[in-house]
Amino acid sequence: MTLRYSCPACKNEQRKGGTCEKCGVDFLKYIVAVVDAKRDTRDVEQERLDRRSGLIKNVLMIPLTGGLSLLKLLRPAQNKSK
Repeated sequence: MTLRYSCPACKNEQRKGGTCEKCGVDFLKYIVAVVDAKRDTRDVEQERLDRRSGLIKNVLMIPLTGGLSLLKLLRPAQNKSK
């Protein structure tokens, strides 16, 4: 049984790895690009979750801080938009 490589882009099976014989995609560059795209998506999602949890924490702390912590959280957002 011989070893067969499958192209990550077009799923073409071939005997040599490295570059696809059908579409010409470099396997390593393709995989690195896919991993980077997933990492960027994950980072954006993590930032969104961090902002949401910070807002919820500050809303829950309003009785103890008198709303000052919530004002601090909202102030940088106003400066960024200007």
